[in-house]
Amino acid sequence: MTKASSSQARRLNGGMRRVDLKDVQLGSNDIGRKINRDIVLQLIRTAQPLSRADLARLSGLQRSTVSEIADQLLGEGWICEGPNLRTARGRHPIMLSLNDALAILAVDIHPGQAVVAMVDLNGRILTSSTLPVGKDPARAAKSIVSSLKRLRDSFPNKSLEGIGVSVPGRISAKTQRLVFAPNLGWRDFDLKHAIEEEMGLTAEVENAANSSLISELWFGRMDGVRNAALITVSEGVGAGILANGALVRGHDGAAGEFGHIPLAASEQLCGCGQVGCWETVASNSAAVRYYAELAPASSGLTFQELLNLFVEGDPNATKALEKQARFLGKGLRMLAYAFSPEVVLVAGAMVSIWEKIAPIIEKELSNPALPGIPPRLQPTYEGGIARLRGAAATLLQRHSGEHADRRVSVPRRLA
Repeated sequence: MTKASSSQARRLNGGMRRVDLKDVQLGSNDIGRKINRDIVLQLIRTAQPLSRADLARLSGLQRSTVSEIADQLLGEGWICEGPNLRTARGRHPIMLSLNDALAILAVDIHPGQAVVAMVDLNGRILTSSTLPVGKDPARAAKSIVSSLKRLRDSFPNKSLEGIGVSVPGRISAKTQRLVFAPNLGWRDFDLKHAIEEEMGLTAEVENAANSSLISELWFGRMDGVRNAALITVSEGVGAGILANGALVRGHDGAAGEFGHIPLAASEQLCGCGQVGCWETVASNSAAVRYYAELAPASSGLTFQELLNLFVEGDPNATKALEKQARFLGKGLRMLAYAFSPEVVLVAGAMVSIWEKIAPIIEKELSNPALPGIPPRLQPTYEGGIARLRGAAATLLQRHSGEHADRRVSVPRRLA
């Protein structure tokens, strides 16, 4: 190799990184300010109350920069000033905390029902209610809006940042329309616009598994993890994937539908029209079906009732849930081979019996042994509210950072 060609190789391999000119964002002072703003807000959220001096020390930013960001966050209503900290000498620093008066409306939609809630900036659910929804998306949207209005009116002293919505389906990244939700029976419906038009607030709609993963990231339970998978187990099975620190969305937001990959030699029809999909054998609906096959007189049993029977020692409930766990582990092995995550999180009501079923899932996940370091398997410990908190976290994540200027309306602020 000549000296010139060797120099060229170094530039290509190490000295010059290829840049996709069709998908690039130039560096700017504005980007740096947004990153610093996110850091300050995250520090306040995780270690509140903090003074401006505390924030400067913890972040490494200049005190003048911290003060500027704090003033911006105060003006936007994200944080508030508390009482002065009493010290032995010198000035008494003013402490900063998240604004308790600011809240989010959250919606978690399931086949047959939806849960609406008021959630604060710390992810605490202040109140919630459940309502029935049917196969008609327009009629369901009207019912959801009516419930949201009643919830809003019950908290007149809360300033609403917006509405987060979690759905068991995929949202088009281009149009923000719900394009694939076979278990709901909804297709090509503009849920976001239907809610925004009636509520006068921004609505952020996200896939249930993705929103649950965003919740884990937003509330700091996955600090340092850059490769992860989160599986929601309910009427179906959904997957959210984090790869190299980024949420995998795929072309037009359709990535992650592992629940609709045929896995078993089964004739069970899936909502997507195929047979033997992962969710037909690993979902809560599958577990209820297994129990009905063992105890035919149990028609109409809910999954929660099945869990109760398991706790009471019912042998058929044990067999049904263990079978569900085995199929869940088989599917997770497929996912682990595809993405090699550091951690696999499971969200859903089944985590209430985690100590009993985790060894079964782990055995299927690791048999045969996976190459490299196997992923850690752990529950979210939020049970049925993981998706609801995820809806709120999605709204917070999109509004607190670089998308903060993409609101359709200005939320109400307290005087």
